[in-house]
Amino acid sequence: MDRRVKQTWTLTYRAARRIAITVIGATVVVLGIAMLVLPGPGLLTIVGGLAILSLEFAFARRWLDRIKRTTRKTVAEVKRRVRRDGPPTDPPSKP
Repeated sequence: MDRRVKQTWTLTYRAARRIAITVIGATVVVLGIAMLVLPGPGLLTIVGGLAILSLEFAFARRWLDRIKRTTRKTVAEVKRRVRRDGPPTDPPSKP
């Protein structure tokens, strides 16, 4: 009988955890989408929601990995362009 109780408890815990992660993650993503038009850090909130959802769902993990890769490429490109352009020059002097 103890084994059945333990198995039932484990299944209940897993289901409750999955539901909690889904509700919290989806709420954070929806709030982030709302913040795209309202004041607030919309993109960061969406990424945070995806991070929460990625604890339980593979699709969110893939999206989060793609966002990370794209962000790294964009940062590297910006750094490359800044280095290529060099430091800002002095403004022209007034006669």
